Amino acid sequence: MLAFISCAVVSCASAADLAILRNGFSIRHEQREVLGSVTRLYLSADKSGYVDVPTREIERFERDFTPAAKASGQDLRSLVTTSSSRYHLDPDLVNSVIHAESGFDPDAVSRKGARGLMQLMPNTALQLGVRDAYDPGANVEGGTKYLRELLERYDFDLIKALAAYNAGPQRVDYFHGVPPYDETRAYVARIVRDFNRKKLAEEKASSHGKRTTPQSR
Repeated sequence: MLAFISCAVVSCASAADLAILRNGFSIRHEQREVLGSVTRLYLSADKSGYVDVPTREIERFERDFTPAAKASGQDLRSLVTTSSSRYHLDPDLVNSVIHAESGFDPDAVSRKGARGLMQLMPNTALQLGVRDAYDPGANVEGGTKYLRELLERYDFDLIKALAAYNAGPQRVDYFHGVPPYDETRAYVARIVRDFNRKKLAEEKASSHGKRTTPQSR
């Protein structure tokens, strides 16, 4: 199996590139490799962080002449943990939102102008007190705060809160739930699926740990 995976590597970037996705996002990466039907984009030179993207979703690659990403994988984990704790959210949920929004790229910009890790629109960022949406710390802080506000607004209905994060609370209020937009429905489903996958993995790891822990006599 390992030999097969090694043979599946068909391309590597020698320096920082941008993966331009069909949904309008771009992901800055230092190296990449194709593994079966997905392309693994390494976010740092030491390959400490990466995101797997279906190859069919990548439109093209471009050279990136902007400065390197502002936060390493370790820094981002710390930022997410801190902000999640402050706003009493599960860090796995915040990570799932970041994954869906920007693919962990702090320099991501959508076609509509949303910016940074949690894809804050300029007006939303201003209301949240985020002066630089490209600053990972400020962006995650603002995005996590906004997600908490939406959860409170919808009585902690996660589906409605996520739909509002994507399409705006006005549309969720108008339709009394998830708007009938394919993009929003797919967005909500993607985050819920990713979040549930994380929780299931944690449960399995915990269960395995309990089975392998020697019992005291």
